[in-house]
Amino acid sequence: MVVFKKKSDLIAYLSSNFDSNSSIGFVPTMGALHQGHLSLIQKALDDNELAVVSIFVNPTQFDNPNDLVAYPRTLETDVELLKTLSNDIVVYSPNAEDIYGDEVVASNFSFGGLENEMEGQFRTGHFDGVGTIVKRLFEIVRPTNAYFGEKDFQQLAIIRHMVKQHGLPVTIVGCPIFREDDGLAMSSRNVRLTENQRDTAPFIYKTLLTAKTKFGTESVTKINEWVNTKFSKVEALNLEYFVIADENTLKPIEEKKEQSKYRAFIAVYAGDIRLIDNIALN
Repeated sequence: MVVFKKKSDLIAYLSSNFDSNSSIGFVPTMGALHQGHLSLIQKALDDNELAVVSIFVNPTQFDNPNDLVAYPRTLETDVELLKTLSNDIVVYSPNAEDIYGDEVVASNFSFGGLENEMEGQFRTGHFDGVGTIVKRLFEIVRPTNAYFGEKDFQQLAIIRHMVKQHGLPVTIVGCPIFREDDGLAMSSRNVRLTENQRDTAPFIYKTLLTAKTKFGTESVTKINEWVNTKFSKVEALNLEYFVIADENTLKPIEEKKEQSKYRAFIAVYAGDIRLIDNIALN
């Protein structure tokens, strides 16, 4: 397995070993890899001649400095985990200077309003940071296909919009949420949960499943009230938001329309650890 620290070395390697007809699958990550990441990487391996994985904790997408500091960095463990899939994976693990140069700042993007909903209301500048790093990584790796999990569904929608807006020659592949046996969506942040928080966290997905059932017969207002009431009784979890939104526009809805697709989105704090999840409703 080859691990590159500098984009110049990665670009040189890809240029000398793969031609323009080669299919490259790319999975951008911030490391602390888990089975959810591995499922994306395995699909990249299955679909392409080469899989490239980036491991970089991107500072410009963190609105909370404490979260950036606390985010786990486990490169050696990550590389060993990748070897369980294949020794042929190419890893790009740069420092901030290699990506950003002397000025570690995000570019300003417009994502057609997608950035203003849900996460955008609670994480100032987050999607500018996401757009900046993903666009730069695409320009470095030049992948044929790039793979993203649906756990970050809003991020997935924004990246698809950015690719179309900027005419980037990459196909974005969304992949199903990978869950623990008890339903908790896999996340690198899960390792920071206390035992009590970890035992309680599956309540998030259970609530989404019940909300999906209720969506068939109850109003959006009643479902919102029910979710807020349920979380008010769970001491270990603090509900930041629960939103039922149109899957295409991500705008919250008040009433259902027959021809539209809807999804429920949720963000919850367990102590200072922020967990997100979502589920298709119809």
